[in-house]
Amino acid sequence: MQYTVIFGTSNKGGLGLAEAPNALEALAIIEVLQRGDEEIKCIRSRQEGEIGVEMLRVLAKEEEEELPVAMG
Repeated sequence: MQYTVIFGTSNKGGLGLAEAPNALEALAIIEVLQRGDEEIKCIRSRQEGEIGVEMLRVLAKEEEEELPVAMG
């Protein structure tokens, strides 16, 4: 499920957006943005609509559980 992260850009006072193919990637993008002091405005997906970071974490955990375990 694809996610769009909308954030405030500190250098221009505008908005930026980043696309992620799944919740795990969206969380990684948010982490990088927050380290750069960017403000997360909202997270959207077609299936879920507008969600918060906590809901994204829940969805990412579900994705992790669905990933096949590497044979070792």
